[in-house]
Amino acid sequence: MLQNKFFRTTLGIIFILLILYLGEKVSVLFSPVGRIVNLLLVPFMFAGFFYYLLRPLVNYLERRKLKRPLAILLIYLVFLALFAIFWVAVWPTLQEQIQNFINNAPFIVQDIQFQFNKLSDNPVIGRYLGGESDLTARLYQYLQNAVTWVTNSMSNLITVISNIVVVIATLPILLYYMLKDSHKLPRILLGLVPRKYRKEGQEMLADIDSALSSFITTRVLLNVILGALLYIGFLIIGLPYALLLALVSIPLNFIPYIGAILSAIPILAVGFIESPMTALWSLIIIVVAQQIQDNLLTPIITGKTLDIHPMTTVILVLVGGEFYGIIGVLIALPVYMTIKIIFLKVYEIAIVGKMDEY
Repeated sequence: MLQNKFFRTTLGIIFILLILYLGEKVSVLFSPVGRIVNLLLVPFMFAGFFYYLLRPLVNYLERRKLKRPLAILLIYLVFLALFAIFWVAVWPTLQEQIQNFINNAPFIVQDIQFQFNKLSDNPVIGRYLGGESDLTARLYQYLQNAVTWVTNSMSNLITVISNIVVVIATLPILLYYMLKDSHKLPRILLGLVPRKYRKEGQEMLADIDSALSSFITTRVLLNVILGALLYIGFLIIGLPYALLLALVSIPLNFIPYIGAILSAIPILAVGFIESPMTALWSLIIIVVAQQIQDNLLTPIITGKTLDIHPMTTVILVLVGGEFYGIIGVLIALPVYMTIKIIFLKVYEIAIVGKMDEY
């Protein structure tokens, strides 16, 4: 009976389910491991992010006969110089806008309701809004709930600050050794692969490395350009908090599809407080900038789009957000790309290879 393939497969599934069940029963034993993973996830995520951004520059300096450790330290010094320039030239304006936004935050709901009531008083627009209908009350309630949610989220400020401190303290060290010893990791990973599959394993690691490098570098470049386009447009129409809103839109646009909507919400809210026409112009600028990014810059910079269906992307974002919050949303696509490459390579070896033998 043990030679029967169906029986062995069924027995294997039963053992896997039994292990999962027992693991769930003694989950308290694994909670320290989970806490360690959560603690290290953010520093390693940012270290990997900057690793793929800086590795081409380190490799270039190394080809110019500069030793790798010195090349990394030189890049660190350049970053310190750029940070000093940012602190002197950009931070005062940004700090002023942040302070003004915080001071005006309690009045945002009232200002939006005031503008909405003015629109309701317009004979033409009021016919579609229904005048003093329940729409105004519902809108006010939604806005008030949003402000309450933001206020309650401030209770997690200590946790956020502690995570930031951990990242700042560990990121330069992790990044230094990742850049310095990056050539050692593939050899270590290939050592875990059976000798007869070393060639396929090397190809798989090369594919993963190429996919992650292309994804990260192109997204950074595209989003920085998008932020610059938004900032220029906001300055032209005189949108308040132009620099702050443009900078906030850059990290939010790393979230596929949903990020563009999330970044547009505060922009349109601030524009609507100024005037409905400012909100309309803000929307036009967002749409034009997104179209320039998607239809003009993306084909030039990336050459081709990711082979991921939009529905798959949305599902990945939702699942990632459910398990790891904003971090899960940000790493959902890179993790999926890595797993997909591994699966396709294993499938090629295990299934296609056996079929060719027959």
